Amino acid sequence: MSMRLRELIRAVRQCKTTAEERALIAKQSAAIRNSLKDQDAAYRHRNVAKLMFMHMLGYPTHFGQMECVKLIAAVGFPEKRIGYLGLMILLDERQEVTMLVTNSIKNDLGHKNHFIVGLGLCALGNICTAEMARDVAPEVAALLASKNSYIRKKAALCAIRVVKKVPELAEGFLENASALLADRHHGVLLCAVTLALQLCYVDANHATTFRKHVPILVRILKSLIHSGYSAEHDVGGHADPFLQVKMLRLFRVLGAGDAEASDAMSDILANVASNTDGSKNAGNAILYEAVESIMGVESVGGLRVLAINILGRFLANKDNNIRYVALNTLAKVVAVDTQAVQRHRHTIVECVKDSDVTIRRSALQLVYNLVNENNIVTLAKELLDYLTVADLEFKADLCRRIAELVARFAPSKRWHVDTLVELMSKGGAHVADEECRAFAHLVSATPELQGYAGRALYKASFEMRGESGWKLAAVAAWVVGEYGDAVVSRSNRLEDEEGFVASPKDLVSLLESIVLDAAVPHAVKQVVVTALAKLSVRFPSEASDVKRAVSHATDSLNLELQQRSCEFIKIFERGPSLTGPLLERMPAFEVKSSSAYSGIGIEGGGGKGGGGGKAPAAASGADLLGDLMSLDDDAGAVRGSGSAAAATSGANLLDDLLGGDMGGGGGGGGGGGGVGGFSAAGSAPADPLADLFGGVGATAPATAPAPAADPVMDLLGMAAPAAPAAAPVDFMMGMGAAPPAPPPPPPIDPMAALDIGGFSAPAPAPAPPPPPGSFTAYEKDGGLRVVFACTKPDPMDPSETCVLATYANSGASPLRSFTLQAAVPKTMSLSLEPASGADVPGAGSGGAPTTQRLRVKNAQHGVKPLAMRLRMQWTDAASGAVVVEQATVSFPPGM
Repeated sequence: MSMRLRELIRAVRQCKTTAEERALIAKQSAAIRNSLKDQDAAYRHRNVAKLMFMHMLGYPTHFGQMECVKLIAAVGFPEKRIGYLGLMILLDERQEVTMLVTNSIKNDLGHKNHFIVGLGLCALGNICTAEMARDVAPEVAALLASKNSYIRKKAALCAIRVVKKVPELAEGFLENASALLADRHHGVLLCAVTLALQLCYVDANHATTFRKHVPILVRILKSLIHSGYSAEHDVGGHADPFLQVKMLRLFRVLGAGDAEASDAMSDILANVASNTDGSKNAGNAILYEAVESIMGVESVGGLRVLAINILGRFLANKDNNIRYVALNTLAKVVAVDTQAVQRHRHTIVECVKDSDVTIRRSALQLVYNLVNENNIVTLAKELLDYLTVADLEFKADLCRRIAELVARFAPSKRWHVDTLVELMSKGGAHVADEECRAFAHLVSATPELQGYAGRALYKASFEMRGESGWKLAAVAAWVVGEYGDAVVSRSNRLEDEEGFVASPKDLVSLLESIVLDAAVPHAVKQVVVTALAKLSVRFPSEASDVKRAVSHATDSLNLELQQRSCEFIKIFERGPSLTGPLLERMPAFEVKSSSAYSGIGIEGGGGKGGGGGKAPAAASGADLLGDLMSLDDDAGAVRGSGSAAAATSGANLLDDLLGGDMGGGGGGGGGGGGVGGFSAAGSAPADPLADLFGGVGATAPATAPAPAADPVMDLLGMAAPAAPAAAPVDFMMGMGAAPPAPPPPPPIDPMAALDIGGFSAPAPAPAPPPPPGSFTAYEKDGGLRVVFACTKPDPMDPSETCVLATYANSGASPLRSFTLQAAVPKTMSLSLEPASGADVPGAGSGGAPTTQRLRVKNAQHGVKPLAMRLRMQWTDAASGAVVVEQATVSFPPGM
């Protein structure tokens, strides 16, 4: 015989280990099963009660479901109570057993004992299915008119469940629900209002029926507000706040779009908003619903001002929950009555500095919505002041929002320039490249402010150094290089501008100091070197100083910077006949769409980060200033259509490969199974100078152009086919997009036409040896050899590594259907592009090796070295056998 329920609870609590508890539950479950087999009705209610306790502990109790049905069919109330309780706990609406109790419940709904009727209604309200709802709907509708308030209350709650499950049955409850709205019993009235709300949610046309009862509801709510103390309904000094909240919510639904109903309830809404004490939580709940109702109905302006003032009081509350609710509500209200919300602007701005992160986030969102032409100057200053102390996770979004608001509501272009300069000074590295490009566009399109902007940037960059001032230094260098003559001119000074004077030597000295600073990124130095070259044309008297400054970069470890510096030195030696047209001022450009730059930035843009993310498409003719200068150029790369592998399937395929600490990237075969892979095909550059000043070679045109007599064309070597397009170089921080598809032909040296050494160009040299970053990742005798060539695409982001994998086959027969799958530790992310072919050709076939690109992002660069596991699979063409190989790759130090 099994123990009693209390004994079971005591025994479970005395168990010291989980194993001991499981053994006890298993023993009792077996005893209950034996009792059920014996059809022992005397202990059926005890067994079901113990099963409910076991179910709450998380143990299976499905074998006792039929006992609940048998108890419900019993005659006595105690058995029915245990049966219905077990039905609601052990079963849900998905169990087919519930269909067996429908007839018993229908019989209980007509029982003389109102407690048994209540049990049936309670069970229906919890687990009623659509089929059961159709069967019992007439009985439930009839019980709404019962003389017993206990039954009416439960019938209304049950009707809500029926309407939710079968909305087409709502019509049958309209009449009785309308009659219940005049009930004097608080519990019945609360359930009736809830049922009316549900009926309106199901069909908005039902609101017309309930609008007839607005005067009655207004009278009931007024009596609640002005009634005396009642211990039965008082909560925090308020008479039945639950009923008040529900009635206010019903007012919001009934008054929406109906002026007559809104007018009938406007007085009571004002009464609630004015007389409710907000010192307790119950009062705040009523006030909040009153505000929501006022803003939701067709109320007059004075009533809306009253509601917004209540929200203003909420903002001064010490409870963060109340302040959060107020901020979110004001964010919705600001579109309805902006002027009323503006009165609380100071309090809202103070919430931006709150210690709670959710309050700060909500307040910032509200401040963004409050900005207009009249207050942009004040709020922009507040936001810029907050930017210096804001959390790091807020700064990037805050900089972007400030730039958007300034561009939209700026009262003057001069103020626009001043604000963006201050934004770049305070935002530092958190300012996106889009804002830098927008500033460059503003300066290029406003000739009267070019000198002023250059002087402002000169002062700001002179005062600000370090990592946070890199973007400011790059923008300042570009403006000074383009408009240096305007910067030093006294004729274009504004009336109230400070008496600051910068000489040409000062500009050159500032840029030279940036070149000499070892901490400045190479990408910024590239911009500075180009600016220095342009200053040699703007200020011929400073040509020697410019040449000296540029010469500092000729021994740079960065190949791009070193090459361009050497080229500029040779260009200077050719004299003004070449430097004049070559380094002339860029024309004003137009920004067609800011979305063209989304995902490209100092941190690496959208293409860097987690595996599976899409990298930005490569652009043709991109140079270090190309992103900035050629915004109006439609020539761009064709976006690839790399296929993305499902992360879940990739994880399953690599379960045996990854182990417990590795996260994988899907394998890419020749058919394009890579993750986030894409291919790029460039178009011819629009600017013939793009190859000289570009950070990469220009894209090869479809047909080679005819030799040009222009000395500039001859200098650039445009008569020969140009090199294929490489990844676009980001304006601020170097390369921001994925490299081109391999393998590229050897690029043509743009300086070859200069014949610097005085000799004609020699014959093409043999192919150079692999770069220093190349190593053999895997090799099998007489078979597959995998070579990894590692590069850092972004010199400012050493955590990212681009790996070019080359698959070579030393065997005679090709490797068919070759696929590579790779996995990295959880601290790293990996994405693979599609391989260049599905097969790896044999040694004697003369075919090119198969290549594939992998991108690895190491979140703990410098702490943990790169690590990777490979899983390669192919079909041997000679034997037809499927070969699977695995390997662990050890990367060179520094990767």
